[in-house]
Amino acid sequence: MLPEIDGYELLEYVKPIGTPVIFLTAKSGIDDRIKGLKLGADDYIVKPFQIGELLARVEALLRRYGKINNKLTFADVEVDMVSRTVSKGGKPVELTVKEFDLLVELIQNKNVALYREKLYEKVWGEPYVGDTRTLDSHIQRLRRKLSWDNYIFFIYIWL
Repeated sequence: MLPEIDGYELLEYVKPIGTPVIFLTAKSGIDDRIKGLKLGADDYIVKPFQIGELLARVEALLRRYGKINNKLTFADVEVDMVSRTVSKGGKPVELTVKEFDLLVELIQNKNVALYREKLYEKVWGEPYVGDTRTLDSHIQRLRRKLSWDNYIFFIYIWL
């Protein structure tokens, strides 16, 4: 619960400036949901909720408001998420489907250490079963096609 003001009152201040609103609340009654939506909330999520559902709802809301960014950039590389095209220095770069998906994942997580298992599972959509060179070979091809030897690093830790 918010101190000194409730979500319905806060909504009155926020809506005039055009900010999309999603209620995240413990109030689960149908009357509370109807009230929030009728007052102008764009969505209403009752606690507890799964973070994946919240992210999906935020993305849907951003699409409705036309505020979702369909292009990613890093260094001199631009990725168009809608047309699934990549350019480097304004020149097109041909990538396979998995190379494209891997590049998107790397750019979206720039400066973040990613476990190879999680990266593999995210891009290939299947469980990582151990010592596979698939990820390594795709990383090698991305480095070569984008001249990114100084941008993508593997760090090996043996325990």
